[in-house]
Amino acid sequence: MTTDGLPAGAVRCEDGLIRPLWAAQTGLMRDYYDNEWGMPVSGENAHFERLVLEGFQAGLSWATILRKRPAFREVFRDFDVNTVAAFGDREIEAMLADARIIRHRGKIEAAIGNARATQQLRADGGLVDFLWSFKPDRTPEPEEMADVPTTSAESIAMSKALRARGFRFVGPTTMFALMEAIGIVDTHLLSSHRRGSSGIWP
Repeated sequence: MTTDGLPAGAVRCEDGLIRPLWAAQTGLMRDYYDNEWGMPVSGENAHFERLVLEGFQAGLSWATILRKRPAFREVFRDFDVNTVAAFGDREIEAMLADARIIRHRGKIEAAIGNARATQQLRADGGLVDFLWSFKPDRTPEPEEMADVPTTSAESIAMSKALRARGFRFVGPTTMFALMEAIGIVDTHLLSSHRRGSSGIWP
């Protein structure tokens, strides 16, 4: 517990609501926390976008991704799977020259390859059902930030299954972050005003 009686890593913000430290300051990260993080998304393209952006985030801060997300959406054509799957050398070179996004050839090529792998998944029910098939029976119930896991048995299994399908930059930690981001698990602190907001977990 902190000196004000809150769990470690939790902050009572100026609006009276409890948030984790990373979302305590007004701005982009708080807006994301209050309105998007942990909420389910709809459709193949939206799930593909989250998968790709989590891959680009590896080794970087999520704030960096959020700042660059408008440009990512532009250059990846709103993450339309069929459009990205058709990208070739011309598009890759254009992205490598675009300072508005993260110019990492391996991640760019992986995103294109992941679009093609997503197309192949359609024969077996599609990306959305595939990802959600790893929803655990229970979600974590963290009281403080130290209780929030970074991987799980399910994220390890998801990573392995995606790699077997040809996906890249889908390690267990990255996939656990994806699971958190779209509500497959709820890792909001029990004291947070956002706990249970996804409607997936009571």
